[in-house]
Amino acid sequence: MNRLSLNQRTLGDRSLPEAVSACTRAGVESIGVWRGPLWAFGVERGAKLVAEAGLRVSSLCRGGFFTSTDRRSTLARNRRAVDDAEALGAECLVLVVGGLPSGSRDLPAARATVSEVLAELVDYAQERSVRLALEPMHPMYCADRGVLSTLGQALDLAECFDPDAVGVVVDTFHVWWDPDLERQLARARGRIASFQVGDWITPLSADSLLARGLMGRGHIDFQLLGRLVSEAGYTGDVEVEIFNADLWRQDVDSILAAVVRSYQEHVVA
Repeated sequence: MNRLSLNQRTLGDRSLPEAVSACTRAGVESIGVWRGPLWAFGVERGAKLVAEAGLRVSSLCRGGFFTSTDRRSTLARNRRAVDDAEALGAECLVLVVGGLPSGSRDLPAARATVSEVLAELVDYAQERSVRLALEPMHPMYCADRGVLSTLGQALDLAECFDPDAVGVVVDTFHVWWDPDLERQLARARGRIASFQVGDWITPLSADSLLARGLMGRGHIDFQLLGRLVSEAGYTGDVEVEIFNADLWRQDVDSILAAVVRSYQEHVVA
């Protein structure tokens, strides 16, 4: 339990104070914060709230969307995200790198843009002791959300930089299917900045963003992936991130109870 972290989005649209209170009542010691609710509450107030509750911040979600055609705006927006991560003392800033620009079919060019923008952002993040974390996303999100589709692709990019500057997110929902995953996780030693868990459930929901389920409800072998991540040297928090409309309709304490139960039954070795 001391490694369990609640990704705030698992509670749906609940506010940051509601999420923090739910964590403290459930004995959860860490939280993954989302920038929307953080800004709604106020960054300084939010950082103080989390600190006074004694919670670690396992991640801040999110920066990224580097593939926008407005480079100046993209960099300014991501520097603000770095500032927010610094204020919270977050373990990392999760980067969802973005999909194809509107009207484009040039996937190699989009990936090249991600590399270029990341290179421009790294120094700013390092000066503020913020670790950037590239999140590979399942290929069904390649067009609109993330042109990095495999852990290998994320590592290829991350390895251009110091491990303390740029790491990767291992999200079970996005990577479990990859036939090369075991080899890539071994390669990721020292690079894993965040480990997120959520199950792949079928049939998929009409909205693919809401296709996640609690661990044990779907097809992912969490014991195996947890072991491989541990063997790669990761000892940080295990962040439960669930996007599920049925779960969100429950009250926050019921959601936390279900999260704790599924974590203990299916993730903890």
